[in-house]
Amino acid sequence: MTIRDVRPADAPAVRRIVSDVLHEYGLAFDPLVTDADLDDLTANYPGRGGCFRVIVNEPGDVVGCGGLYPLEERVAEIRKMYLQPAVRGQGWGRKLLEDLVGAARALGFSRVTLETASVLKEAIALYRAFGFVEVPRDHLASRCDTAFSLDLNSPSGPASAPRG
Repeated sequence: MTIRDVRPADAPAVRRIVSDVLHEYGLAFDPLVTDADLDDLTANYPGRGGCFRVIVNEPGDVVGCGGLYPLEERVAEIRKMYLQPAVRGQGWGRKLLEDLVGAARALGFSRVTLETASVLKEAIALYRAFGFVEVPRDHLASRCDTAFSLDLNSPSGPASAPRG
């Protein structure tokens, strides 16, 4: 499997992964508001100064995704990080997170945030192990009840380790 930049032809697969994983965890897919950014991944992520990556298996199917969405000049948010059940538990979530945090550094961001739902326990464990810390948040997406932040200038923690 490989991680690469999203292509316009990937949009239906990304949309399906996001919708399927949300439903798996009892969360609502919201194409008109919270998930409207999926309508044009290129414009809403790289077009705004971020990136959107997909995990692709050997046959060429998109099996995971995640994006880096600029919020402010030095702050980006990880959004839409979901993997199909068949590829979970194999380290691909961590590889995708490393890729997105590395992209944030390369793009000049100093902090990465994310919002999630507490039912996504495996994802939360990954974020915490990576060095993200829970923070209060005034605004959360309708299906999210927890927010995390990672200081990219911090000299310690797993996120500052060199990529191998």
